Amino acid sequence: MKRVSPLFFVLLVLGFFATYNLLTMIIHSKTSSEERDGPFLMPGNLNEFRGSKSKYHVAVTATDAPYIQWQCRIMYYWYRKVRAMPGSEMGKFTRILHSGKPDSLMEEIPTFVVDPLPEGLDRGYIVLNRPWAFVQWLEKATIHEEYVLMAEPDHIFVNPLPNLARGKRPVGFPFFYIKPSDHETVIRKYYPEEKGPLTNIDPIGNSPVIIRKSVLEKLSPTWMNISLRMKDDPAADQAFGWVLEMYAYAVASALHGVRHLLREDFMLQPPWDLEIGKKFILHYTYGCDYNLKGELTYGKIGEWRFDKRSHLSEPIPRNLSLPPPGVPESVVRLVQMVNEATANIPNWDTL
Repeated sequence: MKRVSPLFFVLLVLGFFATYNLLTMIIHSKTSSEERDGPFLMPGNLNEFRGSKSKYHVAVTATDAPYIQWQCRIMYYWYRKVRAMPGSEMGKFTRILHSGKPDSLMEEIPTFVVDPLPEGLDRGYIVLNRPWAFVQWLEKATIHEEYVLMAEPDHIFVNPLPNLARGKRPVGFPFFYIKPSDHETVIRKYYPEEKGPLTNIDPIGNSPVIIRKSVLEKLSPTWMNISLRMKDDPAADQAFGWVLEMYAYAVASALHGVRHLLREDFMLQPPWDLEIGKKFILHYTYGCDYNLKGELTYGKIGEWRFDKRSHLSEPIPRNLSLPPPGVPESVVRLVQMVNEATANIPNWDTL
């Protein structure tokens, strides 16, 4: 054998250590990723998960009722404004109108008309039309984006929203009142024990959720069918009440093996969440009642109040009075954003 030069051995040793270090880095990275791949992403490590770099389509289901129309107009105003900001990965917008016929907002807001459920099938619970609306829209509409954000009329975008989903894994907001383990007897009718533990069911509703379109197409019919079955089940109807359709979405997702990343920064809900911070969506579903000292009087009509349900038959007025000193930033910002939208949307009081 020829004599091997010392230089060769030096290069061989250096190559070994370089390879070892590279493998160590890969293994460490993979392990770290697996360790932090649980469902909950807490505020401390949110910036590590900027999600998929694909645009998402914003979709909101709606009726033609004045109460829903004025909320949609405000939402669409802020969608257009925030979409243009750096960091946003919003694609196009669709209002899925499940009234079965066009309304007065067709030229203002991009709209896709679908059929409502057959008369009487919703039993007065109009939210049952939401999964049926998505089934029709996904089947019939042309949607160019790979992902969909399922939103609601009373959502306002307060910060540019990137696509927070990760590949086939959607992202949702954890609701404190969605507790499958508290309703095991009822839940097991729809998610039997052989499917797995109840912890497979995420504490979410369908909104806000960013999800790959192909995944939503598969689970939407199940979501619709479980919603109808639950509403027809007196025990489920009594247990879940106004959040029945949210439980149906959570169960349908689990049946399809879909687990959501849970992002607490996805949404804030005044008056309980006090600051905007780096959160993305403001959800004004709760009434905000305060006395003139700026103290919350929840459950009692305040001397100052903001409640969307005070405006069921006509648009919310322009130039609402700002809350008194001491009221949290989230509530002040809500009123300011509503005022800005209503001041700039043409024909606000007449359309």
